[in-house]
Amino acid sequence: MNQYKDSMVVKKYASHLEQDKLPEGNRPANWNYEIGVVLMGFERLAKHTGDNTYMNYTKHIVDHFIKDDGTIRNYIMDEYNSDMVPPGRQLLRLHEMYKEDKYKIAAQTLRNQISWQPRNKIGGFWHKLKYPSQMWLDGLYMIEPFYAEFAVVNKQTQDFNDIINQFVWMEKYSRDAKTGLLYHGWDESKLQRWANKKTGLSPEFWSRSIGWYMMALVDVLDFIPANHPRRNELIKILNRTTTALIKFQDAKSGVWWQVTNKANQEKNYLESSGTAMFVFSIAKAIRMKYLPATFNAALQKAYNGMIKEFVKEDASGQYHYMQAVAGAGLGGIPYRDGTYEYYVNEPRRDDDLKAIGPFIQACIEMELLKKK
Repeated sequence: MNQYKDSMVVKKYASHLEQDKLPEGNRPANWNYEIGVVLMGFERLAKHTGDNTYMNYTKHIVDHFIKDDGTIRNYIMDEYNSDMVPPGRQLLRLHEMYKEDKYKIAAQTLRNQISWQPRNKIGGFWHKLKYPSQMWLDGLYMIEPFYAEFAVVNKQTQDFNDIINQFVWMEKYSRDAKTGLLYHGWDESKLQRWANKKTGLSPEFWSRSIGWYMMALVDVLDFIPANHPRRNELIKILNRTTTALIKFQDAKSGVWWQVTNKANQEKNYLESSGTAMFVFSIAKAIRMKYLPATFNAALQKAYNGMIKEFVKEDASGQYHYMQAVAGAGLGGIPYRDGTYEYYVNEPRRDDDLKAIGPFIQACIEMELLKKK
């Protein structure tokens, strides 16, 4: 990780995130999960290196969005958009460090959203208000780690059962019996055009969505007490999902494909964000003894492949992390039908925030694992 710590892969975003426009296609910089996953990487860099520059940077970026009264720029509560919740973890950390009320107020706003987030009939969170009855794998990362950390900070331990239920229900309704993989989305109502009329499931396995789910699992386990009677349910889910995932690791490169189970099919490609998420999750799970050491060989192959396939040095000696899918979802306008053709034809982007954040965290976990 040290060889990348001061590279463009890590530091290039300091100026980008604080702008109202990002240079990559002039996308607006919003308070959402993209900055959340990158800043979590920087928070872990600060802890790993002892260099508080990374937390100073985090404060600078968060302060761009949080007004003195605790209002969050670009945040609309009544959209009930789970994508807005992940940076709440930085609010908790900054309040712990600086004791400024604005961070506490903003974090409480996000926790209020969770209280009022629409749910389907079994109790699972809708991904967004505009996606009724739908649970997406992505949504587990968006809500649960903040929900769990907030519960610890504020001594609301009664929330742990709800948090564990979200993972249990997501696996129960999205897991494929044949492959063991998890489908991207589940529509309880079965009304969406993308939903199977019998199961409510989306048509394909998307690696990054599985990656979000696995990252959420290993991060939430940081907060569930060791003696909690249901903690082992999460560890069993993590073992089942990882066991299934390893079977679809690319034999040659060691990384994973955009559509997880369709290696070498036309237009499918080796994808960097999902790979980084898997490396992070498996490495952390082995280090924390959630997974047995027998997964080490597959992990090392994945890590080596991640560096070889996706880390590129430019002419000026700076590093870039390449070949991430820019984004993917279900439904919406224009309509995303979740088919194979949809996933493989979505645009790709180099140095994408959704890949950079997991990449930083994956490299840190590999270093920590070596030290054990």
